Amino acid sequence: MALETAWYDLVCYGIIGMALLGALWVLEMNEGASRRDFETTFASLLLSRPEDEVVVSVLHRGHVSTPQLWTSCWRGLHPFCLLVTRFLSFVIMLLFLLWDVLAYDASIFFYYTEWTIILVTIYFALGTIVSAHGCWRCFNKPLIHNGAKAEFLRRDVEETMSTNLIASNKLESQYVEEDFQQRAGFWGFIMQTIYQTCAGAAILTDIVFWVWGVIVPFLQNPHLRLSPLTGCMHALNAFFLLLDTSLNNLPFPWFRVSYFVLWSCGYVIFQWVIHAFGFKWWPYPFLELNNKWAPIWYLCLAVIHAPCYGVYYLIVRAKNTILPRLFPQAFLS
Repeated sequence: MALETAWYDLVCYGIIGMALLGALWVLEMNEGASRRDFETTFASLLLSRPEDEVVVSVLHRGHVSTPQLWTSCWRGLHPFCLLVTRFLSFVIMLLFLLWDVLAYDASIFFYYTEWTIILVTIYFALGTIVSAHGCWRCFNKPLIHNGAKAEFLRRDVEETMSTNLIASNKLESQYVEEDFQQRAGFWGFIMQTIYQTCAGAAILTDIVFWVWGVIVPFLQNPHLRLSPLTGCMHALNAFFLLLDTSLNNLPFPWFRVSYFVLWSCGYVIFQWVIHAFGFKWWPYPFLELNNKWAPIWYLCLAVIHAPCYGVYYLIVRAKNTILPRLFPQAFLS
């Protein structure tokens, strides 16, 4: 294995290295701080209904609560609807992925597009499992969250019951909620991370495909040219994600663009490694090293992550800002 490294290759290494370190630093400042800094949020004692219980919820800053993983942002929409949507999205994406493998060969997995399609499919697979688990809990122990009364213990408490017993019920309710959130915390974090990585990656891959494969028709790469298969794949990935976004109740903090950056850096490093071991063909010409224009392409690739993620961030922001005003009785703000 021999490597020929020019000065512009070192610049490319530096761009990816800085992006990698920058993303890790942002995550440490946010995710790391949230793990060290537990926020205890007390429910209001002066709600409209005096019988409401006091529930203490301990969540990491920026993290999603467990019920948000499988409940909808629309009031009255049963979690089963979100389960069906995610399951159908998973099945359709998996079928298109298998079709793509049969139509071409294993070389498709060298493309960033396929990495993104696989990640989107994994998200819907994990979302289906989480939603199924949530529906099972909902059928066995009804749970109302997101602006409604959180009631984890249902008991017939008479007005003459002693204050100590009431406090005991409240404390037990706290432990039930904390235990429920902690048991699903890891998978909830993974699901949320994949969701936000998919969002930015889907926008990026669709831009690359529609610009390089359609607007620039002279490319000889058949996998980048428009066909019914590739066209559907580059439309359905964004469509299903937007459909899920319109129904789910997941937050979309800006700092998790870092996971999107890490995902892309991982792909570029993967390309470097396989080419270092003798693989000669580059799926995307602008990633090829030993080219004095490569640093410009790498810089553009690094910069474009912000607007790609920002587009989806603005979509989620608009959803959470505009829809509550248009549908104040139906949308859970």
